[in-house]
Amino acid sequence: MGNGVQAVNVAKANGNPDGRCLDVRGRKVYLDSDGFLWDAQDWSEEVAEVMAQESGLDVLSEIHWRTLRFIREFYLETGRAPRNRRVKIGTGLSLLELESLFPQGIKFGARRLAGLPASVKRMCD
Repeated sequence: MGNGVQAVNVAKANGNPDGRCLDVRGRKVYLDSDGFLWDAQDWSEEVAEVMAQESGLDVLSEIHWRTLRFIREFYLETGRAPRNRRVKIGTGLSLLELESLFPQGIKFGARRLAGLPASVKRMCD
């Protein structure tokens, strides 16, 4: 990856033996073994773009951003991940459209790129 962005494997990222660390322009962002952020506060649009590229999404369209922002805002307001039906209503997209936007689907794609931590993913599924 260019432009000051570098993915670094870390044997023990802050006590996480399975974790990785993204170096985004000198800022370290820790991920768990599933690629979810350890700390939701580490999220930024630039971090989401790097994570998207690693997932096979070269460009995040406005529809991607609308979905990610909805999921993120819901999480910040409620402290939990929105269920798929709620994402569908909040974005105006069908579940099929939502699933097709993200290579890893809503749970492991959209929620991860929106910066939700893995504990939220596991709690709400």
